[in-house]
Parts: sequence; C-alpha cells; structure tokens
Amino acid sequence: MQKRTVTLLGLVAAALVYGHTATAETLRVGMECTYAPFNYRTADGKLAGYDVDVANGVSEKLGVDLEFVCQEWSGMIPALLANKFDLIIASMSITPKRMEQIDFSSPYRVSIGRLVGPVGKGWQLFGADGAPIAASFKGLRVGVERASTYFEWFKAKLPDAELVLYDGAEPMYLDLKNGRVDVIMTNPMKAHLSFLSGEGKGKYEFVSPAINEPKYFGPGVGVGLRKGNEALRDKISDALRQLIREGKLEEYALKIFPFPIHDDAWAN
Repeated sequence: MQKRTVTLLGLVAAALVYGHTATAETLRVGMECTYAPFNYRTADGKLAGYDVDVANGVSEKLGVDLEFVCQEWSGMIPALLANKFDLIIASMSITPKRMEQIDFSSPYRVSIGRLVGPVGKGWQLFGADGAPIAASFKGLRVGVERASTYFEWFKAKLPDAELVLYDGAEPMYLDLKNGRVDVIMTNPMKAHLSFLSGEGKGKYEFVSPAINEPKYFGPGVGVGLRKGNEALRDKISDALRQLIREGKLEEYALKIFPFPIHDDAWAN
C-alpha cells in the first residue's frame, strides 16, 4: 500500500486533467465510521450513511475506486496531512481555521448546531434574538466533541462555559444519559434521528434554537484534501455540482431525512 499511495494523488489528478482512465486508481477516504447517520457501520459491518453515499457518488463521477479509512475525529486533519488517507469525507465543516491547514471542495451539506438536554428543565439559555445568555451557562456542564466547530463556537461565544470534551459522539450521548453533562452541542439532524426520535424520545429535547453562524461553522460541509491538489479539488467540486443538478444529493438525504440537507445554489 505504501509504495502505491506516495504518488497516488498526483497520478489521479493527472489522469483527471489529461483525460486518461483512472479506474485502476484508488483514493483513500478518511471518516469516523461512528457518526450515524452520516458515516457509520451497519450490523453486518458495512459502511453506510450520507457521507458514504456522497463519497461513492463522487468516485463514480471521477472514475476512481475508494478505500475507506476509519479515523478518530480529533486526529482527522493530522492524519490527512500525514498521508494516512487522501480525502476527508466526514461531515467536516469548511472553516477559515481549517482552511489554513487543508483545502476543501465546494459544500455538499449544510452545517448548523443545536443543544440537546433533558425535558422540563426550564433553562433559558438563549434570548428572543437567538443570542446565547452567558449567565445562563455558568455552572452548566456542556458536552462537545474535541476539535469540532461547536467547540470553537463555545470558546468564542461562551468562554466561561464548563465544557466537557469528547473524542466521539457516542460517549457524549452516554454521559448525557448518565447525567455527567447537563446538555450537549451537536448536529440537530443526527440528534433527531439517532436519539430524540428513539431512546431519548420524551426524555430529551432541543434546548436551543438552530445555531447557524458561518463565521464559526463555515458555509457548509465539504470534502477535505491536502493543499497543492487544486486539479483534484476542482474535479471533486464539479462532481458535487453534478450530483446536485441530477438530484442525487437530495436522493441521498431523503433516505434518512424528510428534507434535503444541501443548498441548490451550490450547483452553480
């Protein structure tokens, strides 16, 4: 594997630029593999989810094979930079801070956050204008994933909040259920499907409005890749635009949600 992958991106990019067949090449894709419903393993061990469908759709457009590599979230960008894989397709939001280290394709999913906590607590964490009330977070234990955009948002907006950091979503939800944290900040689409409409139904609820701040969460979720691969980046972006125009991204979303989770304007 090592001797092939050293020059893999250059070979694939050249094939895409000059029109040579690239079907014999393989792009390694990093993802958590535990972030349902976006990327996770089914009961029989197969990878599934929105990110996986997007990755497969892109690979079909590019004419390349994929090899999925499971990676803990906090080490996702370092692993990409260390050449452990070639692309990140893991619901990673495009942010200025991340763009200092890596490059991104055009977006393929919206990026927002929301707080989840027990029903009936009566917390007033946000004002009528949708802004967080700093005093309401004093002493509140808030679970967030380490190195996530939600963590960055809390550092900027609520630096005095008591944050409890996690390396994945599953232990964060477990601690919420066990009362080790009061609330968690997470993706509301994932929270609705995997928790609030299941085992958490009637016990937990959204305790904040949808938080959509591009300054912290970026314009959306994109495919990450190492800098210096502009030709490949542009081909991936073009593939994503094709998938939007053909209705494929909506098709992938409707397998999970009752609504699309992209912006049609991204097709242009």
